[in-house]
Amino acid sequence: MMVIRPVERDDLSQLMTLAGKTGGGLTSLPADSTTLQARIERSLQTWENALPRAEQGYVFVLADSQDNRAVGICAIEVAVGLQEPWYNFRVGTHVHASKELNVYAALPTLSLCNDHTGSSELCTLFLDPDYRDGKNGYLLSKSRFLFMANFRDRFMDRVVAEMRGVSDEQGHSPFWDSVGSRFFSMEFSKADFLSGTGQKAFIAELMPKHPLYIHYLTPEAQAVIGQVHPKTAPARAVLEAEGFCYRNYVDIFDGGPTLECEIDRIRAVRKSRLRTAEKGVPETAAPLCLVANNHYQQFRVALLPVDPHRDSVQLTDEQMQALKCQPGDSLRVVTLSREENKA
Repeated sequence: MMVIRPVERDDLSQLMTLAGKTGGGLTSLPADSTTLQARIERSLQTWENALPRAEQGYVFVLADSQDNRAVGICAIEVAVGLQEPWYNFRVGTHVHASKELNVYAALPTLSLCNDHTGSSELCTLFLDPDYRDGKNGYLLSKSRFLFMANFRDRFMDRVVAEMRGVSDEQGHSPFWDSVGSRFFSMEFSKADFLSGTGQKAFIAELMPKHPLYIHYLTPEAQAVIGQVHPKTAPARAVLEAEGFCYRNYVDIFDGGPTLECEIDRIRAVRKSRLRTAEKGVPETAAPLCLVANNHYQQFRVALLPVDPHRDSVQLTDEQMQALKCQPGDSLRVVTLSREENKA
């Protein structure tokens, strides 16, 4: 049975294996043991309430309840940009007009900004390719919303998610080649790695402070602004189905879109309900639902069939053990998708 649980120190070697399969472009999961170990420790300290909000970040893994091996990872940053600036390009418009010459030109621009400072961020979503069957990807991505719903006061009002932009099989980004390389004088992979390992001071030092005219970029770079890597398209679709949308903010490295949503408007947060755990046999014909316990330290989420017309959730002994719950405990439940929610 696949479950979502908080990251543990013993997960380091498995996370290193996952990082080696990303193919680059996932800055928050670099193949660097020191960085990943620090990320795990920060997550554990967050759960222990030992860090100020500006430093808090939760890391979860998808694991098989039988052997506890981590095969996927997802995370939430509580409030970005409160310690180090959090950068985006804002896609805007600059108008040039002359009545005398009867000329009017509205030109699209890229402006460096920090508009998402103080937002909570969904990040570090990656699933081992060997486990991309069934609904594992949905469980991994959407489980975070039940954690947010359970512990709403720990998060900010706005939630953002940076999506991986377009790059080829060799890791070359057309957006980087036309923009970033002009200012950083380094390969995309190196800048990507430095950012992922927390070395971000160079961004403020080297990026342009004035708007960039998009028409000066290569056609290839213009074409990928706000577009996602093909392998990231399913993740974008999942978030958009939950209420996230693109509002003209893109990543400064690869031009990938930043999606955002008010936390209380996220479907899984709005539609989730509390029910009671009950020993029994689940109805296999019932809609698939995300089912989470309400334990902060021992948080668990699984994907199970749940009868939408009952106030209880029927669970076997194995399922209760996996969810760290007992009969009578409160569980948070939401249908996996909007369509099932209408059923």
